[in-house]
Amino acid sequence: MLEVRDLTVQYGGIQALNRISITVPAGETVILIGANGAGKSSLINAIIGMVPIRSGQILLDGKDLTQVHAADRAACRIGYSPEGRRVFPTMTVQDNVLAGAARLGRAEQARAYERLAGMFPMLAQRAGDLAGLLSGGQQQVVAIARAMSAGPRLLLLDEPFLGLAPVWIRQISDAIRQFRAEGVTVLMTEQMALPALKVATRGYVMRGGVVLRQGGIEELRGAALAEEYL
Repeated sequence: MLEVRDLTVQYGGIQALNRISITVPAGETVILIGANGAGKSSLINAIIGMVPIRSGQILLDGKDLTQVHAADRAACRIGYSPEGRRVFPTMTVQDNVLAGAARLGRAEQARAYERLAGMFPMLAQRAGDLAGLLSGGQQQVVAIARAMSAGPRLLLLDEPFLGLAPVWIRQISDAIRQFRAEGVTVLMTEQMALPALKVATRGYVMRGGVVLRQGGIEELRGAALAEEYL
């Protein structure tokens, strides 16, 4: 579904990505593993058009996204949950979630929220509460639900487990598995490799803007990964 070819991203004099190539097959959950500064978020930001690329291509079902304006990439059914959650603190939980479904009619929005609340009961329990009053785990749920509210076919999750208690990691992990079962393709970044490896189907290890190794999840559970990243 998603193919990144020889992508280079540079901020001023700093090269964040150096000829990165990855493939995200339809229906799979692919993880980018690496420490802070490895280039994981830069790759996600390049896919959604938040940073300019110096060279390379980003193909979604063969369509070159580098030729699509960032504001129009959501129409390609790409959902995005950013690092740090970035909920709208003075808006309600429900309004935060439905902000991601602004293109849908009210009836479709209602159905989307009901479906997501079935997956995340907190959305029903605290629908009218201000998002800024939620815990970190609850805010992460809101951010992921917002990304899923318009029914994306490709979901980008940037550090979904960062700073969360185990109870929220389990709930979000279960949701990612359900998304995949429903046919949603997922690309996620994560520093916390152990829980992420439990939900992914394949992955890439990054450092300094390059891919060090790639493969199936069992390949990435080896001693080298344990020593360097866990």
